[in-house]
Amino acid sequence: MAAVAVAGTAAVAATGFGYDAVLGGNEQNGETGGGLPPQTAQVSRQTLVDSQTESGELGYGNSTTVSGRVGGTLTGLPSTGSTIKRGQALYRLDNTPVLLLYGSLPAYRALSPGVEGADVKQFEENLRALGYDGFTVDDAYSVSTASAVRKWQEDLGLPQTGTVELGRIAYAAGAVRVDTHEAALGDAVQPGTAVLSYTGSARVVTVELDVADQRLAKKGTAVSLTLPDGKTTAGKITKVETVIDTGSGSQGGGQEDPKTKIKVTVTVTDAKALAGLDQAAVDVAFTASQRENVLTVPVAALLALAEGGYGVQVVDGASTRIVAVQTGMFASGRVEVTGDGLAEGMKVGIPA
Repeated sequence: MAAVAVAGTAAVAATGFGYDAVLGGNEQNGETGGGLPPQTAQVSRQTLVDSQTESGELGYGNSTTVSGRVGGTLTGLPSTGSTIKRGQALYRLDNTPVLLLYGSLPAYRALSPGVEGADVKQFEENLRALGYDGFTVDDAYSVSTASAVRKWQEDLGLPQTGTVELGRIAYAAGAVRVDTHEAALGDAVQPGTAVLSYTGSARVVTVELDVADQRLAKKGTAVSLTLPDGKTTAGKITKVETVIDTGSGSQGGGQEDPKTKIKVTVTVTDAKALAGLDQAAVDVAFTASQRENVLTVPVAALLALAEGGYGVQVVDGASTRIVAVQTGMFASGRVEVTGDGLAEGMKVGIPA
C-alpha cells in the first residue's frame, strides 16, 4: 500500500460536506513504514465543531419607505426614533391620520359592505385587536363590520362613513421605528410621494456572508454574539436572504462587479444585554455543524494513498503500518477518521 505523506502544514479547501487535503511529500511503500516518523500524535475521541466568526452590525434591520396613496398636505410627522404601534398614526394628511395596522398583505383597495377577501379578514383582525366588536372576523365585510368601523372612525375624529378608504391605513409586520423623514411638514403629498421610512422596533444584528459560507446560515440556529465591551450574549438566526452587492465606486472612478451575498438577520435573545447600544460592530460566532464523540487525528497525519483515498501511519513500538481511513468533518486542525482497527489512544505519524 503506497502513500504520499503530508509535507509541512496540510492545506485544506472547504466544501459543503468537508475538506479535500492537498498532500505532497515522500513516498513510503509496503504495509510497514520505512522507519519511524519524526513526530507522532494520539488518536483521540472528541467533539468537532465547524464554527466561524464573522463581523456583523447591530442596528434595526432593513428600512422600508412609506409612500402616500392619496393627495393632501402633510400636517403631522412622528419624530425619528419614535415607535409606532397598531392603531397609531404614521403621519397626518390634511390633519387626519394615516394609521398603522399589522399584517403582511398591503392595502390595495377601499373596504366597504359586500367586499370579500383576505384583506378584509386582515383588517377585521386588527379592528378586533383594537377593542372593537359586534362583527365576525372572516373574509366578508358585513354591515356589522361597517358599524364597528363607524365607531372606530368616530374615536379617530374621521367622517363616520363605515368605509375604509384606500390610503387610510398602512400595514407592517409589527410595531415600527421611524427611521427618516422623506418629506417635510407642509409639503404637498401626491400618490406615490415618499413620506417617511421605518425599520423594525427591535435591535437586530445583520451579517453579510459570502456564498461559500452559506452552510452557516440556517434559520433557527443559535449563535454567540460578542459586544464591543467584550461581553457575550446569545442570539438566533431569524432571517436568511440572498442579496446583490452592486459594488461601490473605486478610487479610479470605476465600480466593482456586483456580488451575490447571503444576508443573515440575528435576533438577540436578551435585549437587556444591549443596554446603551444603538448601533455597533458585533462579532457573530456561527456553528454550522458538530460531530460528537468521534475519533480524530491531526490533519497533518493524513496520507494520500496511491490507490485513492487517505490513510494514517499507525506507530506500534518500533514498527509502523498504513491504515486506510474514511475522513469526516475537519475542524480546528483535526479531522474525523474511521478505519478498521483504528482505536482511541493509538499513535499516528506526523511526516516532516
